[in-house]
Amino acid sequence: MQNELLLLISLLVLFGGLLLVLRFFGRAGLYTYSAIATVLANIEVMILVDAFGMEMTLGNILFASTFLVTDILSELYGKQYAQKAVHLGILSSVIFLLVSQSWLLYVPSVSDWAMPSMRTLFTNTPRLLIASLVVYAIAQTFDVWLYHKWWAFTTSRFGDGDRFLWLRNNGSTLVSQLLNTLLYSVFAFAGVYSIDTLLSITLSSYIIFVFTSLADTPVIYAARLMKKHNQLPN
Repeated sequence: MQNELLLLISLLVLFGGLLLVLRFFGRAGLYTYSAIATVLANIEVMILVDAFGMEMTLGNILFASTFLVTDILSELYGKQYAQKAVHLGILSSVIFLLVSQSWLLYVPSVSDWAMPSMRTLFTNTPRLLIASLVVYAIAQTFDVWLYHKWWAFTTSRFGDGDRFLWLRNNGSTLVSQLLNTLLYSVFAFAGVYSIDTLLSITLSSYIIFVFTSLADTPVIYAARLMKKHNQLPN
């Protein structure tokens, strides 16, 4: 139960933390969170664990939280601000890729103890990060586009732009996360893990994303409520 408990705590801390970041720092806080979460998720995804009866990589909750960021930005500020967060996530990944690979070029001192572990950890990073960059750009851009398509559809159909927030939130995230899961599992892990493990990772990742997508619905409603009551920084 340790892994399961840690995953649930991570979900609560990250989603609750997003509301605090939004409350005190507004859009700038969400942009900063998105950049940091993207880098951390690309490191965390290298860890394979067993939880909820499945074999899965970590990083799913962090990745899911970046989709929540773009949905909040779309809802509160507009499409262009959500797309800006996507661009920042891509930029942070590129910077991390270049910097982390530059570390491996140094000749360590005879007293060094960290370089062997750094080489083990970051030797496979280029493939993972390049896969993440491509898939992140595709899935997040699609998520922002689909969010506003759902919004336009429900507004024209029912004449109320405030209704059906749950539909545009989940309707965009669940579809884009499926695209994200399939593409990333193939690009990042094909040939690295066995077919059985790859299928397990793909299935477990999407199950986690379904759960996090449903769990983030109260968060985006709370974010909209804060904006309605003028509780956010300018």
